[in-house]
Amino acid sequence: MTLDDITAELRRRAGDNAGLGTTVKFDFGEDGTIFIDDQVKPPAIDNVDRPAQCTMTISKDDFEEIAAGKLDATMAYMSGKLRVDDIATAMKIAQLLR
Repeated sequence: MTLDDITAELRRRAGDNAGLGTTVKFDFGEDGTIFIDDQVKPPAIDNVDRPAQCTMTISKDDFEEIAAGKLDATMAYMSGKLRVDDIATAMKIAQLLR
């Protein structure tokens, strides 16, 4: 999937309320970023790289594996494939990815 495809899918899954109540950034390194602002309704989801209350750093491929249910997010975190600076928000985002 392209970054645009992933962004569009997250918009679809979030609908009118992503259930996060905060801002989240997925940092895919050279593959780009996805920024979710769930402080506005409907959530604003785009590819602008800006500061967020929670940043998750992961490869785009590993993110796709988590979103497809092929990689457990907890295992990705424990193995270092996923770095998170706010665990509470990270647990909320798991609901959006299911």
